[in-house]
Amino acid sequence: MMNKIFCAMTIVGIPLSIAGSVLHWPQVMMFGIYCLTIIALASFMGRATESLAIVSGPRIGGLLNATFGNAVELIISIFALRAGLTEVVLASLTGSVLGNLLLVGGLSLFVGGIKYKRQQFSVYDARHNSGLLIFAIVVAFVIPEVFAMTMTEAETVTLSIGISIILIVLYLAALLFKLVTHRGVYTSEEVEEHEKPEWSKQKAILVLALATIAVAYVSENLVHTFETVASSFGWSELFIGIIIVAIVGNAAEHASAIMMAYKNKMDIAIEIAVGSTLQIAMFVAPLLVLLSSIFYQHMPLVFSWPELIAMITAVFLTNSIMEDGDTNWFEGGMLLAAYFIMAIGFYLL
Repeated sequence: MMNKIFCAMTIVGIPLSIAGSVLHWPQVMMFGIYCLTIIALASFMGRATESLAIVSGPRIGGLLNATFGNAVELIISIFALRAGLTEVVLASLTGSVLGNLLLVGGLSLFVGGIKYKRQQFSVYDARHNSGLLIFAIVVAFVIPEVFAMTMTEAETVTLSIGISIILIVLYLAALLFKLVTHRGVYTSEEVEEHEKPEWSKQKAILVLALATIAVAYVSENLVHTFETVASSFGWSELFIGIIIVAIVGNAAEHASAIMMAYKNKMDIAIEIAVGSTLQIAMFVAPLLVLLSSIFYQHMPLVFSWPELIAMITAVFLTNSIMEDGDTNWFEGGMLLAAYFIMAIGFYLL
């Protein structure tokens, strides 16, 4: 049923997006059309990556889902960077971290916990990801903010570029560790033989490519509506980035992780939620810092203190809940409650 709805949204949304951008329809209306179209396209990306994940195992499947899901976020952020909206980009990165850990993770645990009283996943992967989360968010994101207090703008940019390179190298090393040198050492990756992918490998890759191209076009137009929408509804750029852009940009992971949890495939659900967060913090954010050097306005890896405190809180809360490899619906509810508390705070900020 949902697939039919998303298909209809895509068939209607893409022509409306093109017509609205050409005919210059009201931007507030177009903001809604663009967001719904991106969410619909993200559903196709989620279905395609799920088909690929069935034959690849939870780790690679979760990585594929996170990568193509974050492609939407990356595309939106690149266009926002080009438009000089660095605060929106930093806010959307913060929103991705909070959204993946608290909203996606919380909904996955909650929905799965409603169906199953107790769900389990690899405790070794959970502990490995916990260490990376603390390094990426607590160490790599806090250091630039602390040192920026006594640095010039140029020195802060230089520091941000250096940290970004280190983060990307460590992220690639983490992939090498998990997928090559230590694959299967701490946990066995089992694929259910009776489960068949919805689409063939070739069709899934084609759908991913076409959906990504469509998202790129719609995202470029979406960025141009931010200022009008902010002034019309009284929203700050911080709220748009942290809540709106993050939810729209990560729609693919939202749907896929919840679906996997409902099917009691918690390894891949956790890999999508936490793996996507790690990819945002250790690859997407550093990459955007490096890419900003070719645009008019450089983007240092410096977040505001409310953003940093919110991300650090999300990391420690998630780690404390998931470190035992055992979850239930109440723990999912706690993550969701934390997300809504932070959303209210950023709305009022």
